[in-house]
Amino acid sequence: MEAYWITSGTGGGADDRGRIVQITSNSGIEIQAMALVEVQNVSKIYSSGDSAFGVRSHNVVRAVDDVSIDIHAGETLGLVGESGSGKSTLGRLILRLVEPTSGSIRFEGRDLLVASSAEMRRLRRDMQIIFQDPFASLDPRFRVEDIIAEPLIIHEDRNPTFRKGDERWGTQASSERRARVIELLRAVGLDESIMRRYPHEFSGGQRQRIGIARALALRPKFIVADEPVSALDVSVGAQIVNLLARLQREYGLTYLFISHSMPVVHYLSTRIAVMYRGKIVEIGSTGQITERPQHPYTRSLLQATPEIAV
Repeated sequence: MEAYWITSGTGGGADDRGRIVQITSNSGIEIQAMALVEVQNVSKIYSSGDSAFGVRSHNVVRAVDDVSIDIHAGETLGLVGESGSGKSTLGRLILRLVEPTSGSIRFEGRDLLVASSAEMRRLRRDMQIIFQDPFASLDPRFRVEDIIAEPLIIHEDRNPTFRKGDERWGTQASSERRARVIELLRAVGLDESIMRRYPHEFSGGQRQRIGIARALALRPKFIVADEPVSALDVSVGAQIVNLLARLQREYGLTYLFISHSMPVVHYLSTRIAVMYRGKIVEIGSTGQITERPQHPYTRSLLQATPEIAV
């Protein structure tokens, strides 16, 4: 049986279950005691039946195995582990892009697994994702303006000026959407002159910035950043990480930052959760995980990273 260590964060306290009571994040945002996201005993099991030489076999894969984590408003929880450990699956489970086999997922106290489709539609405004592949995540047939404006069109009832039947519906709504797109492009360091161009005309880093702008369109509270720099060059990836840190300060965002790179997670995260074979094997403040790791797998990850080797 694998051990599971929970350690409290520096700069704050923890209750008898190891949950953070109060802490100030790396971005300077004060984290509240109540968790924004609560994941309790969540599992995702994939099964398949294969036949070999007439013999039927039943294979079971526990992609996520009885995982429990809390993510507090204003913090960045780094989720680190090797490829295939279940990190991306967990991120998608939290957003209900993948349905869990069992467990409970709450956002601001609301149980996502019993939410109706209409309620989930409303909740998705506050929960967004930045995908790993900046090219595959963008529709090649859409111009940049259309890509970033799409969430605004889908969720137009959020803003009364976008509501159908309003006398300003149409020209005014389109003008306000365009202004919002320009605002988002500037926020991620891109110029409005690119709005009529297509994804294939940009570099990987520029495409990821477009993806980030789309994720910010509805002013979400929580973003799952699913290995957003793994497909980029080191220097470009560093720019994207710095951009995410700045946007967190400016917009008061909460991140689940998924990566297999301990240095990147160390730089951006308030706390770190280490995932191995579908399980969270250790969780704690960034300093404690990188300086005083308890689980053998965490130590092996750090020993494979010269920059912050134990």
